[in-house]
Amino acid sequence: MEQEQPNLSYIHNMSGGDKAFEQKLIDIIKLEFPQEKEVYYDNLVAKNFKQTAENVHKLKHKISILGLEKSYEIAVAFEENLLEGRTDLFQQFESILNTITNYLQKI
Repeated sequence: MEQEQPNLSYIHNMSGGDKAFEQKLIDIIKLEFPQEKEVYYDNLVAKNFKQTAENVHKLKHKISILGLEKSYEIAVAFEENLLEGRTDLFQQFESILNTITNYLQKI
């Protein structure tokens, strides 16, 4: 499956062309995403799946804002799996996180 790429379409649509607003939103994502990702990994390693599901829930919003529709669906399913104590979508979610991390380093 081809990995979909993050984009700023949602942010552009939401801002109505306000570049300062766009930059502020991007800066918030760049600040929060690595922190949320780190907490996610800490809980995953500790096998605290309920907390990990909450972390995925938070990350899901960033996934959505970055225009990743298929990835958002995977995140929803992964969150549900974690609540059932399953991690079978881990690899796919990991790939999404890596894609976003690489993208945020470039913008």
